[in-house]
Amino acid sequence: MAEMRFGGQRVTIVGLAREGTALARFLAERGATVTATDQKPARALKAQLDALAGLPISYRLGGHPDEIFEADVVFLSPGVPFDSPVAQGARQRGIPLSSETRLFTRLCPAPIVGITGSSGKTTTTALVGEMLEKSHPGQVWVGGNIGQPLIGHLDEIRPDDWVVMELSSFQLELFGPWDLGGRGHGPLFDPAGWSPPVAAILNVTPNHLDRHRTMEAYTAAKREIIAYQKPGDTAVLGFDNAVTRGLAADCPGRAIFFGTAGWKATGLEGWGAILDDDVIAIRSEGEVRPVCRSGELRLRGRHNVENVLAACAIASAAGAGAKALRAVATTFEGLPHRLELVREFKGVRYYNDSIATSPERAIAALNSFDEPIVLLAGGRDKHLPWDDLARLAHRKARHAILFGEAAPIIQRAMQAVPGGCQVHLAATMEVATELAANLAQPGDMVLLSPGGTSFDAFQDFEERGERFKEKVKQLGERGQCLPVN
Repeated sequence: MAEMRFGGQRVTIVGLAREGTALARFLAERGATVTATDQKPARALKAQLDALAGLPISYRLGGHPDEIFEADVVFLSPGVPFDSPVAQGARQRGIPLSSETRLFTRLCPAPIVGITGSSGKTTTTALVGEMLEKSHPGQVWVGGNIGQPLIGHLDEIRPDDWVVMELSSFQLELFGPWDLGGRGHGPLFDPAGWSPPVAAILNVTPNHLDRHRTMEAYTAAKREIIAYQKPGDTAVLGFDNAVTRGLAADCPGRAIFFGTAGWKATGLEGWGAILDDDVIAIRSEGEVRPVCRSGELRLRGRHNVENVLAACAIASAAGAGAKALRAVATTFEGLPHRLELVREFKGVRYYNDSIATSPERAIAALNSFDEPIVLLAGGRDKHLPWDDLARLAHRKARHAILFGEAAPIIQRAMQAVPGGCQVHLAATMEVATELAANLAQPGDMVLLSPGGTSFDAFQDFEERGERFKEKVKQLGERGQCLPVN
């Protein structure tokens, strides 16, 4: 594939996080006139600036001055809200808004599988990637909201490859059509709306309401992944979730389902995947093909059975056969920070579920264990209800140790519910981990499943999870760290 060139195109990139940095490199190396802007000052962006050293990029750091709007396209990083002042400024000037993800999907020569949902999308994306690797002769690329941005690999991707992308609601906000008012557009912006030919919405439950404000707005962002499909495209929807099941009527193409209710209960026809009498099976053109039993999965928890069902439906829609699905489903051991067993120490097992950035995710983690639990929960609140988590924690956990900005909110929710779980407050997650080691008894599970985001104390959930693992691996090096009050 010939290298793309964008000489004469003026672009502004707002936000120098992972996607913004990758996009700045891609465009600058291909001749575009690039301005990068970030609210953070230069001293806080040393790693990003070092990575882009030597490239012809202009920087406007520590704020967004008006000269950043001297551009043909403004690219927003996922962390920049669609209704932010800088986005509003671009719209007021008639400048189209785009993103690394939108540009990649328009330029990519290979077919794309897109996966979104309130929970489970990273594990499902990884499963689908491995299933297609097992069955597809070309190369499979996995990216989007998982791993590294794919924009830098465009020159390597071939038309007979497959691309599997995890897509967040933040990324999907910019997938819709854009009214240019009759003006023409350059090679960096296609005004038409776009959805992947195989697109999945796993579930839609309350999440990111600190960003989207309402469930209606959040659901609308998720719906973008199927809104612009063509008649021959396929949408894969979770049958067990009322919102996603109801989206079938909005599909321009074919809708198929995955779920746990059994074939007879759902009456599904055509392609799909389902759990029927403990057998995970796919259905293609009326023929049912068993994949494996749920007990053969190495992943723990009912929510992971649903993730495997989703992956089987998605991968089979992209052409993978039952043999490839089984090979992956029965050997896949999960991803870091997702019910990850860190260590067994003095008869206690420590699990890292830092990916749980909503109460619903923490609930799924609690339901994955029958053993007594010492729960570590907290972080930054996303304006989501904690009542269900509080009730379940009182049933499943002996102790709940709360940390971070959300600790008082979770504490109030737990105090409003009668139960036997003892509630403790800790100044930090590290202190909470040490306290958990003192409280846990042989046979217990110490579970970090915060229910809140990491941004009150960490860069992201991965940094939080790594720090938890470090603390757990240090246990016993200096004896017991804290007295139990």
